[in-house]
Amino acid sequence: MQLFYNPTLDTSVSQFVLNQEESRHIVKVLRKKEGDILQITNGKGYLFQAKILLADLKKCSAEIVSTTKKHPKRYALHLAVAPTKNIDRFEWFLEKATEIGIDEITPILCKRSERKAIKRERLEKIIISAMKQSLQTYLPKLNDPMPYENFIESTPEGLLFIAHCENEEKLDLKRRVAPDKDITILIGPEGDFSSSEIKQAYEKGFLPVSLGKNRLRTETAALVGCTIVTTINNG
Repeated sequence: MQLFYNPTLDTSVSQFVLNQEESRHIVKVLRKKEGDILQITNGKGYLFQAKILLADLKKCSAEIVSTTKKHPKRYALHLAVAPTKNIDRFEWFLEKATEIGIDEITPILCKRSERKAIKRERLEKIIISAMKQSLQTYLPKLNDPMPYENFIESTPEGLLFIAHCENEEKLDLKRRVAPDKDITILIGPEGDFSSSEIKQAYEKGFLPVSLGKNRLRTETAALVGCTIVTTINNG
């Protein structure tokens, strides 16, 4: 199954035109013709079956023939992660976390962050591609980069965790996670959170968690956290 993405689709639309990039892929690469059926999502849970009306390289048009909606998950996973100095590693995390099942990502700027800027358009393309590849109908939300202090003050709802490398008592994340509960996890930069940042998190109700015995890179830690939460909720 090949899944396409069109954020403008909703239940009120009967016919539509795909953009040039996807039109070319449909006609030239997949060799689809008039009358063939496409599977398309709008990233909001809907899956549309659409029949090709015009197989044009630049403006492929189609007509919706059926619509279904997938129920949202019983929980939401939000990872607040410091972007890595090597942006390729952060992009890798976004791709894999989307495939595994994440709902929201906020890049956080910490005291020890070595990267202060991201190319949001590129990152969104990576998330969209991963959503389509993994045949999901909900597109994870990517927020603008935010100073750590601002994110902490926003006080997310649900279970709140912070993963850091300070030598203190922590419970394994898998022992902290409860199924069907919204979860937010803070993952720091390569140099870890500062002591003051950890203290700020504690004051806002974040609990310290361990992601295992080994010391992990930022992107690995974020992916491990994502995997643990997803596994417990799907177990």
